[in-house]
Amino acid sequence: MIQIVKASLDDVQLIHRLAHAIWPEAYSNILSSQQIDFMLEKAYTISAITEFMSQGQCYVLALEETNPVGFMAMRLKSDGLRIESLYLLPETRGKGYGRELIAHAQQIGLQESCPYLELNVNRRNPAFHFYQKVGFSLHRTVDIPYHGYLLDDFVMRKPLIA
Repeated sequence: MIQIVKASLDDVQLIHRLAHAIWPEAYSNILSSQQIDFMLEKAYTISAITEFMSQGQCYVLALEETNPVGFMAMRLKSDGLRIESLYLLPETRGKGYGRELIAHAQQIGLQESCPYLELNVNRRNPAFHFYQKVGFSLHRTVDIPYHGYLLDDFVMRKPLIA
């Protein structure tokens, strides 16, 4: 079991360190090392995380006892709650922590009367199967041009309100 705590601006450095520890392993079989470096530079620098927070993106930290082992970022949209990122250290995968983070997002979505949770996952990312197991289904397939790269993703949704 993990403890999930809301991150503050004081935690930006920690989120940065976690992202840089997790991303290379998580994406080494999916993206080039150049794209991994580029994406880390675009989304997980101190300034980028700070800016996302100032724009209303909410981060939570996953703590195993007192040790930070991952994070999730969420953003309320006009029609749902979007999970922008969910990452756990490789050694903690398979312990149910991802399920706990999804359950946390679901609880927030229900409190905000959101009809669904939404997220993007790379089409070659094995996490796609995890998201299916926790109730997400394929909503659509997208190809997003992004600074010379192509983000080839599945958009997945999990209904919250019947």
